[in-house]
Amino acid sequence: MTTWHRVASASDLRDDEGFPVDVDGAAIALYRINGAIHAIDDVCTHEFAVLSQGFVQAGTIECPLHAAQFDIATGECLSGPAAQDLRTYPVRQEGDDIYVGVPEA
Repeated sequence: MTTWHRVASASDLRDDEGFPVDVDGAAIALYRINGAIHAIDDVCTHEFAVLSQGFVQAGTIECPLHAAQFDIATGECLSGPAAQDLRTYPVRQEGDDIYVGVPEA
């Protein structure tokens, strides 16, 4: 079962920039890419680095610490030194409100 959390307003987001949110202690980053909003883990799977502070280009996020790259839409690790994919989360928008779905433990 998924629990939906209101995390931001669409007007808070900027195209091709990370927007960090906390959902019940989970660090998640929102991204608006080509009009679609995506939610992925905000911490690199290689070492602790906040991905929302990284460089966004062509739908990828580059870790600001060691330059690992991840696909924002799928969470797939595209280049090392990271080797593990990021978790993705479902997103829905109701008016200006953005909700992220988090699986219940």
